[in-house]
Amino acid sequence: MINVTKAFLPPKEEFMKHVSEIFDSGILTNHGKKVQELEQKLAIYFGTLYFHYVTNGTVALQLAIECLDLPKEGEIITTPFSYVATTSSILWEKYTPVYADIKADDFTLDPEKIEELITDKTVAIMPVHVFGYNCEIENIQKIADKHNLKVIYDAAHTFGAKYKDKQLATYGDISTLSFHATKLFHTIEGGGIICKNEEFNNKIELMKRFGHTNDNHQILGINAKQDEFNAAMGLTNLNYISQIIEARKKISFLYDEMLSNLVDNRKILRPLKNKDLEYNYAYYPIVFENENILIKALNKLKELDIFPRRYFYPSLNTLPYLKTTQNCPISESISKRIICLPLYVDLEEENIEKICKAIKE
Repeated sequence: MINVTKAFLPPKEEFMKHVSEIFDSGILTNHGKKVQELEQKLAIYFGTLYFHYVTNGTVALQLAIECLDLPKEGEIITTPFSYVATTSSILWEKYTPVYADIKADDFTLDPEKIEELITDKTVAIMPVHVFGYNCEIENIQKIADKHNLKVIYDAAHTFGAKYKDKQLATYGDISTLSFHATKLFHTIEGGGIICKNEEFNNKIELMKRFGHTNDNHQILGINAKQDEFNAAMGLTNLNYISQIIEARKKISFLYDEMLSNLVDNRKILRPLKNKDLEYNYAYYPIVFENENILIKALNKLKELDIFPRRYFYPSLNTLPYLKTTQNCPISESISKRIICLPLYVDLEEENIEKICKAIKE
């Protein structure tokens, strides 16, 4: 079976060295040494003063929204083309998601669609660097500055990607990452928050551990603390991040080569990469001409025990539990026609050939 992704596992002995140290310490959670070490190393990796390692990427988004001292109700403009956690985090925090459509070339939030949706109810903008492709950062920031709005980036897919020689995950007022096992850097389960100032940093530090220090209860918080074993996986995997990205790059280039005729003849569409982006090869999305062809391709691949995934379907503005609906024709069209092909470190060339042959057929 070839799945859309497969978690990278480091050498067992390196991971078990950390595990042995955890057993020796007897400390499993509550901001232990492994968690502290990983936070410090990731802060250095991202070139930021303030980094928080938390339980998952969804909680990271919720904490990011909560720490900004936004009005207690209002609207957050976001993208309809993302994983559902982008929307659910807004809803859980009791805000209303307002969807701006995406650009057809790289599937990121269209700045031209953002400004027309801003009202006196708008409290923030939450774009997504979807598949690791950067949003129009400068244009979004101009709009945010003009209307005095915070920018929260869902940077779940951006680990290792750089924009204008700066880590893509460090843009905006605050940004979040996912370290789920499906991501190119993972801690089995986990997430991260990068913020820009000491005030946000201190508030997140409190909120992620119930809002209190010892018996001094200061603010409302939740349990977003990470444990030592997940941190141990992160510490081990971090040593291999360059090799992981390089391996994924090689596989992506093989796909490019084998699917070039389909791209050239516009039978499939690939996202446009910004010239200032140093890509991390997080995903390999392709867009078919219509949904019928997509379904035929999925069925053909399934016959071969190959399972790509429909990232991201359905378009989030069509979720059945939303109180209001909005038209986002580009997102709705792309979401019906896009799949991500299998991409992981040890995916063999013969299987890449098999996948591409099936798609061509």
